[in-house]
Amino acid sequence: MKLVSLLSVLLTSLVPCMGASGQAAKPAARSVKTSKPNVIFILVDDMGWGDLDSNWSQQKLNGRTVERKNEFKTPALSALAREGIQLRRHYSAAPVCAPARASLLLGVHQGNSRVVRNNRFDQPIEDSHTLGTVMRDAGYDTAAIGKWGVGGGGQSHVPMTAGPHQRGFNYFYGILDHLAGHFHYPSESRDVFEYNGYASNPEWKNIKDQVPQTAYSTDLFAACAKQWIVDQRKSARKTGKPFFLYLAFPAPHGNLVVPGVPYPSGGGLKGGLQWVKKEGTESVNTAFDARAEKNKDTYIHPDNSRFPNDVAKRHSTMIRRVDDAVADLIRLLKDLKIDDNTMIVFTSDNGPHNEGGSDSRHWHGAQNPQFFKSYGMMDGIKRDCWEGGMRVPTLVRWPARIPKGQVSLHLGQFHDWLATLADVAGVPVPARSDGVSLLPTLTGHADQQKPGIVYAEYNFAGKTPEYKDFLGEHKGAQRGQQQIVFVDGLKGLRMGVKDADKDFMIFDTLNDPQESKDLASSKPELQARMKAAALSNRRASLPSKTVFDSALVPAVDVKGTVSPGLQWALYEGDFPWVPDFRQWKKPASAHGVTPSPSVKMNGPAKRGVELTGYVKIPEDGAYTFYLTTDENKGSKAFVRLHGMELIDADKTYEPGAEVSSDLGDRKNPVYLKAGLHPIRIGYVGNSGTASKLVLKWEGPGLSKQEIPASAFSHGKESR
Repeated sequence: MKLVSLLSVLLTSLVPCMGASGQAAKPAARSVKTSKPNVIFILVDDMGWGDLDSNWSQQKLNGRTVERKNEFKTPALSALAREGIQLRRHYSAAPVCAPARASLLLGVHQGNSRVVRNNRFDQPIEDSHTLGTVMRDAGYDTAAIGKWGVGGGGQSHVPMTAGPHQRGFNYFYGILDHLAGHFHYPSESRDVFEYNGYASNPEWKNIKDQVPQTAYSTDLFAACAKQWIVDQRKSARKTGKPFFLYLAFPAPHGNLVVPGVPYPSGGGLKGGLQWVKKEGTESVNTAFDARAEKNKDTYIHPDNSRFPNDVAKRHSTMIRRVDDAVADLIRLLKDLKIDDNTMIVFTSDNGPHNEGGSDSRHWHGAQNPQFFKSYGMMDGIKRDCWEGGMRVPTLVRWPARIPKGQVSLHLGQFHDWLATLADVAGVPVPARSDGVSLLPTLTGHADQQKPGIVYAEYNFAGKTPEYKDFLGEHKGAQRGQQQIVFVDGLKGLRMGVKDADKDFMIFDTLNDPQESKDLASSKPELQARMKAAALSNRRASLPSKTVFDSALVPAVDVKGTVSPGLQWALYEGDFPWVPDFRQWKKPASAHGVTPSPSVKMNGPAKRGVELTGYVKIPEDGAYTFYLTTDENKGSKAFVRLHGMELIDADKTYEPGAEVSSDLGDRKNPVYLKAGLHPIRIGYVGNSGTASKLVLKWEGPGLSKQEIPASAFSHGKESR
């Protein structure tokens, strides 16, 4: 093909920066800080939507009012709700911990998670952008404290190649493997690790022998978090850096293990939990309490001692201990005078559990979610894709920006947090992220919120429990391969999928959270669109094979005629990664049409280009795509077909190398129907010399070759 100049434009001015949705930003809740906020992301383990006391207020907002006969208080979390926003329709990525944590950290839903899906516990997440890398590269000090579970080792029986220190966190203190989360006195039987990237010779260390066996995990990790914040603020006087803390408590996961002593009085700098060095050990002050050894695993919070069974007392006490730790942390922020400009996110990894756990030393039976209606007004628990297994308690507080007392029913999911925190930190959302920034919703500008996607898939050979308050058709429902997709605000759910063409049940979960009325028979057109959306927003993940992997992704209908070539937009900037330009706040400097991606691109030295349109697939079948950029330093690219991740030439890419749509050396073809398929290509380059992309394909009747310009077009997609 003859090479022509694509971007021979002279840039003379830029349009002023707009808000996150392209509109001018409204005044904030309080005085907007010019500095980046600190961020604390608190993730608990197996706490149900109904375990959060504030979710039971204003039940008219929940779509269904139910009686909660037994309740326990979470006063600090209730205060967090009053002082910020409740996200009552926020979804985990999956109804079990490992895939949920992988998607949260990577900012992708389960359809685009390459390694961790289903029950792949302790498998190392891929080397891609994470909450840690994005915040670190945005100028934050980063720490992960508590449970990791996606780094290797443990049940995966593979080397640790994705520890927190290898995925963007400067500091880590906690437990690495999944099963360690069952042991709430972790050093009794499991390893405890520390990594300090600020040390002169950083090393990954097993410090189990330095942790007293009387150290209760919630106390241990909360005290470590407090001390890390104190130390970081001291160093911040010189560096000026804000902090990002990912604090992952194992509670209230089974086993149902409680502390040995009451929560220390006070809080903050001088009270509450404190970090203590004593006799060659470092731990929380409660571990050195004289009563700790004698009374280990016996303390029940006085408010919860009235419950008639030990299991209920323990479950509620475990959550109350987390609640006390949250109050302690907020007191610390106030003592340090950083509370106003610190954003706190609190959520759980999935719905409530009914498990006893793996710690034989501390066996107290299995949790019964029915007692507290831990699933709220919904049906389903952990490992169910019914609402009760997927919808999770979520609160966000940021006094400087988030108005008090909000309750949002906006749909959101775990992969939205990477986009949101990137927005908060003032850096572009990575193109690989499936999420959208929730900042407009959080800050009271829901009218400016970009729509996102809610998608999940999970395979587990079990059944929904036959709880008495669940609907008859839900009791004992076969789980198997489950899949969720939302279209037009309605939830499509299919369970026990053995055929990719199986119909979805369709529910209006805003007004029918129990999923009592299946709307599928009245919405045949929506059924077809849900099936198309379910297939076009995911890729196969080897070795986790599903019935969806070889199903042909439908082509799209296009309104009117299409025109030759791809549309392009030029953005000026020194981009650290390929952005999702749809969420970039600065407008494009120039627009145009190019015959194909392989046309040379000239322009400013530091730039990004987005190419959009369609690629015409000539015949039904399996296709592999290949991409090569120029060899210019800093050249990167990312390609999506529909909503699926097609080619990643971003974080670990070497300019000039060829990468494919396969998973490394494992074949992973894309199955497509003949016709037009939407394509989106992002490119960034930091060199003043001309740059180019070469996109190739191979498929039915096609040897590996460059995609001809005649295959590319642009137009307006119909619904």
